[in-house]
Amino acid sequence: MSSDKVMLAHGSGGRLTYELVRDVFLKHLHSPLLRLMDDSAIWSFALDPNARLAVTTDSYVVSPIFFPGGDIGKLAVCGTINDLAMVGAEPLMITAGFILEEGLPLEDLERVISSMADTARKAGVAVVAGDTKVVERGKADGLFINTTGVGLVREGLNLSGANARPGDAVLVSGTIGEHGLAVLSVREGLEFSLPLVSDCALLNGLVQEILATKGQIRCLRDPTRGGLATTLNEIAIQSGVGIEVEETAIPISDGIRAACELLGLDPLYAACEGRLVAVVSPESEEAVLEALQRHPLGRNAAKIGHVTDGPTRKVVLRTPYGGCRLLDMLSGAQLPRIC
Repeated sequence: MSSDKVMLAHGSGGRLTYELVRDVFLKHLHSPLLRLMDDSAIWSFALDPNARLAVTTDSYVVSPIFFPGGDIGKLAVCGTINDLAMVGAEPLMITAGFILEEGLPLEDLERVISSMADTARKAGVAVVAGDTKVVERGKADGLFINTTGVGLVREGLNLSGANARPGDAVLVSGTIGEHGLAVLSVREGLEFSLPLVSDCALLNGLVQEILATKGQIRCLRDPTRGGLATTLNEIAIQSGVGIEVEETAIPISDGIRAACELLGLDPLYAACEGRLVAVVSPESEEAVLEALQRHPLGRNAAKIGHVTDGPTRKVVLRTPYGGCRLLDMLSGAQLPRIC
């Protein structure tokens, strides 16, 4: 790593985050399940190898805690349920831990908890355990939330970022970048002619729809921190493959495109909280894409590229002008504190 101290960029979801996890956390916490680097860990019970549970944990430090399309409570539940869904798990329960800053208005806290409860009900899960800590004013920026989710993985499912194979199709379930730009617009007091609203949403229902196609689905990922570009790089690294993407095929709304052009940002690195990337076999591409497009959260789904056998562990973007460029991880973050 390029620094001997933790920097804000280490939490960006980009290359510095990847190096921090690889060089510090995995160096000491080297369990086989953790080394897979998937959104959730899956294990079997010795007494019943067909019964598999998935577990995931995440922390939410978004600023501001309320934004168009959601709030930190909705985000915490959606993010946890979505990470379970990315390994095909049906959610069973979640836990929630809260770090509250002295001076946080109780009205804001109750609004967040109410939103969290409503989202959990929609996901079909209960919050079964929790913890609360209060820290001095100025130590927590209002409210931080940590969640853990547990889900059931049905027999025969094996979704992992390590499963991509040359020839596979790469699909995305909808337009990208809404969450990151919506949070930024509120944080900086920006107004645009087209409103920016977070795509924050529960993806477990959408995942069950595409699993019902019985297609060969290799990998599912939700492109949160670091956006679509970082997610594709993570899959390429895990699977030891190349990925080629058509820039014109990536769905981007007019509002996000205009806002990014005005602010000098790249929408490919802007976070999503209600989208997924699917890597599927060529034979399953049509059925999975149709299933995505039938669902309200996938109506703008599109095939954006395919997996190649080289250059390995790299993502190449084909431009509208016939050229191509390397789509690498960013070292830091375009937009800090977006989840």
